[in-house]
Amino acid sequence: MNGKVIIVTGGSSGMGKYMAKRFAHEGAHVVITGRRKEALEEAAADIGGSVLPIVMDVRQPELVAAMVKETDERFGKIDALINNAAGNFICPAEKLSINGWNSVIDIVLNGTFYCSREVGNYWIEKGQKGSIINIVATYAWGAGAGVIHSACAKAGVLTMTRTLAVEWGKKYGFRVNAIAPGPIERTGGAEKLILSEEMEKRVKDSVPLGRFGTPEEIAGVASFLLSDAAAYINGECITVDGGQWLNQHPF
Repeated sequence: MNGKVIIVTGGSSGMGKYMAKRFAHEGAHVVITGRRKEALEEAAADIGGSVLPIVMDVRQPELVAAMVKETDERFGKIDALINNAAGNFICPAEKLSINGWNSVIDIVLNGTFYCSREVGNYWIEKGQKGSIINIVATYAWGAGAGVIHSACAKAGVLTMTRTLAVEWGKKYGFRVNAIAPGPIERTGGAEKLILSEEMEKRVKDSVPLGRFGTPEEIAGVASFLLSDAAAYINGECITVDGGQWLNQHPF
């Protein structure tokens, strides 16, 4: 990680902040993005090291382009992109508003493409190789009852991951991978999706390892995927959920 420049969208809290902290502590220059300046500044202070907070909404391509330009002006290169920005909430499909659907699709699916496209074109122009990690979810290949907007968006991001891994891997040598976290403590997802103590117990009981994951564990997997040890991993999705998605309670 030493000397690498890594962009983390949604980097002011949760998994994004912990990934940024891991990268910074390993010697990387980290750019964290988000929509709230105060939250970004607090996160940057907590992360420590070489951190550049940039206010940016991934739904606005012109702001994404400005972020890439500012990163290049500050550090002179970009080595990796973590597409972590997300939005989610529980809502039955039949009650989900059009605005609610569009908002999550726009952040998760469109935002991931806007950032990947902008950074990818930057690498192409510079003649440089790079690595992208997309944060998805296990319901991207299963069913996300109650979060149909997020499930559809994450499924699109998973397909985007595999498509770009083939297309850009073959043409430019870029690596594109994904991480599918399960229930992770101290994250926005846990706060928004686990609404009661009863629900928390039910979710925890569904995990064969009997606990929630930690954002530090997600950061460790991300660090590995960006390292030279993962140089031959491309188009892969690493599940970090304690075995939850396999646990179908057949008997």
